[in-house]
Amino acid sequence: MTTLYDVLRRPIITEKSNYQNGILNQVVFEVAPDANKKMIKEAVEVLFDVQVEWVNVLNMPAKRSRRWQSRRVLIRKPGYKKAIVQLAPGDSIDVFEGVR
Repeated sequence: MTTLYDVLRRPIITEKSNYQNGILNQVVFEVAPDANKKMIKEAVEVLFDVQVEWVNVLNMPAKRSRRWQSRRVLIRKPGYKKAIVQLAPGDSIDVFEGVR
């Protein structure tokens, strides 16, 4: 069982997540593989002192790629679990504010 502080691993900052943060008031986190929606909601509400409306959870698949020179060696990036968290209107998280 993971603790409250082990549920959220890191924020995911991409062009799409910046759009979701600015326009849709959503934030994206990489979360622990055994975390569920209730655990993620509680962790975000306690750690960042915001109200969460809903949580979507996605299991991102592992990706494979080839080396450029040999074309035989496969590199495998591990899969991970990510959560999209919808915040209540008027709430924001300071981690994402300076990214714009």
